[in-house]
Amino acid sequence: MRYFDPTQFSLLSLSQKMIFFNLGTYLFKISRVNLMPINKEKLAKREEIKGHNPDFVRPESWRYVRLQTNWRKPKGVDHHQRKLKGGRGRPGLVKVGYGGPKIAKGLHPSGYTDNLVYKLSDLENLNPKTDGIRFGHGVGTKKRKEILVKALESKFKIFNARVRTVGSKS
Repeated sequence: MRYFDPTQFSLLSLSQKMIFFNLGTYLFKISRVNLMPINKEKLAKREEIKGHNPDFVRPESWRYVRLQTNWRKPKGVDHHQRKLKGGRGRPGLVKVGYGGPKIAKGLHPSGYTDNLVYKLSDLENLNPKTDGIRFGHGVGTKKRKEILVKALESKFKIFNARVRTVGSKS
């Protein structure tokens, strides 16, 4: 089975492009372009700092099965963790000092910067070698396809490249 290579999109004929749009998301499920991540040093610094931080778990989540472990700030008046009585066998609170490095802010895990795109003119100010794009929530199928064609021709990294074959149901 031959996989679809997004970098070769501009070489397709018009009929092949129409087939591409009719297949929609299927092509993106099978296409996995393995690119070397950029900004490796910044991502490595982020991982190193993340390794020094404690695992922030929801208070009392180890006690009750019904509570998930994802973080919730304790808000009770007498809550032991809110009063910073950590160091007594309890995890610490989330604080601003545990943040990641400034150089890695706004980076996608692939190393590209994350940029929201709503129209074709948004692509003009971006660099395909360092910037990745993410379609805005309000971008419809028709405009999404137009932006997708232009982005693939310019060889942008696309983070949410789904294309529906039919319009929305609303």
